[in-house]
Amino acid sequence: MIELEIPGMGAYTWEYLVLDINGTLTTDGVLLPGVAERLQMLAARLSIRLLTSDTRGTAAGLAERLGLELTRTQPGGPTVDSRTNESAQKAAYVEALGAERVIAIGNGNNDALMLAAAGLGIAVLGDEGAAVAALAAADIAVRHINDALDLLIQPVRLVSTWRR
Repeated sequence: MIELEIPGMGAYTWEYLVLDINGTLTTDGVLLPGVAERLQMLAARLSIRLLTSDTRGTAAGLAERLGLELTRTQPGGPTVDSRTNESAQKAAYVEALGAERVIAIGNGNNDALMLAAAGLGIAVLGDEGAAVAALAAADIAVRHINDALDLLIQPVRLVSTWRR
């Protein structure tokens, strides 16, 4: 659990970390250096979940390697409340956990609703870029997943960025 008082924003308690995979934890399907070690550090404080559309088909192997719970969205399908099916699934997943207790990290269009729903949404620019919708929906944007994870390892850093 991460508990933090943000001046001008209030008190926050986060229990879950929900992570997109492609473009967030990986580049071209390959786990980025330093991610596994940081996730291992955070696992003592947060329940970490992988939530992905699994574009590259590598999610199961990655989840096994990291020892994390994996949920795949179902591709395609109709829109739900003018949201794409995958985006709606990601937002619903966060809401089911108790959105205010969730930190979500992602980079894609299909992550935007998840980032907006979460108590703290972090968009990652990364080597594969970030969708403008994800950037607009996030509370914080960072240049690399390790920067996002480091904010959570040293949460007082969030105060400088997020305070009002």
